[in-house]
Amino acid sequence: MVMPGPAKHLTIYIDEIDRLKEKPLLEAILAFLYKNGISGASVFRGVTGFGGDGVVHRARLLELAENLPLKIEVVESAEKLDPILPDLLQMVGKGLIEVRDTTILKVSGKD
Repeated sequence: MVMPGPAKHLTIYIDEIDRLKEKPLLEAILAFLYKNGISGASVFRGVTGFGGDGVVHRARLLELAENLPLKIEVVESAEKLDPILPDLLQMVGKGLIEVRDTTILKVSGKD
């Protein structure tokens, strides 16, 4: 469990259709994070966005969008996050990975 104090904030931006081998990249990343003892991850699905390729992806009312942008966020100690960053860099072929220092002020969850 992550504790109050200094930490790292990892953000990964990918597209919904991105894959690693034959598996959706999102699923592969989440499984990798879980396997490596990361305390938690949240995934956000964008309603509109564009990336380096300049293609605008948007969700439209009454229409299923198949390739929306995804943002995966993790807040974890540097001790747990730093060693897995090289593997994440290999997994994310097309996308953006950002890491920044942060401070955890409060943690709530299971007692």
